[in-house]
Amino acid sequence: MTAKTSSNDRRARIEELRRAERARERRNRIITISLSAALVAGLVGFGAYVLNDRSEKKEQAEVTAKAPINGEKSWDAKKLGNKHVTTAVKYPMKPPVGGDHHPSWMNCDRNVYDKPIPEVNAVHSLEHGAVWVTYNDKAPAADVTRLREKVGKTSYSLMSPVKDQAGPIMLSAWGKQVTVDGADDPRVDQFFTKYVQGPQTPEPNAPCTGGLGA
Repeated sequence: MTAKTSSNDRRARIEELRRAERARERRNRIITISLSAALVAGLVGFGAYVLNDRSEKKEQAEVTAKAPINGEKSWDAKKLGNKHVTTAVKYPMKPPVGGDHHPSWMNCDRNVYDKPIPEVNAVHSLEHGAVWVTYNDKAPAADVTRLREKVGKTSYSLMSPVKDQAGPIMLSAWGKQVTVDGADDPRVDQFFTKYVQGPQTPEPNAPCTGGLGA
């Protein structure tokens, strides 16, 4: 084999290696582009799913907020009164859903009270848009536990016992009240969705902390 032939063979092998390297680079680029396209498509699809899911939930919440609650009682907010007083107040309903009340509110940022709380302070919490869950001795312990958990996860809500109320479990907001059958009664979620900082709130966005209670 001559030196010229040997040199030509080396150049041929080098060129073959270069072609192989270029082919690998092209394959890698194709794979990268394909994976990127799949990732983008997946992200776009996931984003569309999230937006659609949020839209559906928002629409459902709006429907729930407009739907009447079976068995709900309502009072004219304009006739309830909302003056700040430091004297005792006699309310026409139990638990009260509005009226004159003490200047200090009960803390209602997921607050669960094991003992009765002053009505005049709880009413002030309702004025701030809170939902007040109350129960008496006839309420099943399991339901009370589940409602405690719900209130414990929901800002602008509070819970306490009211021994002499008419129903075992009652939910109150400003001018609104319903007696429910138990913690799994669908009206519980409906009432929370509709009235926690709902349209009935006389003082929306007012604080639920910095008042009375733990």
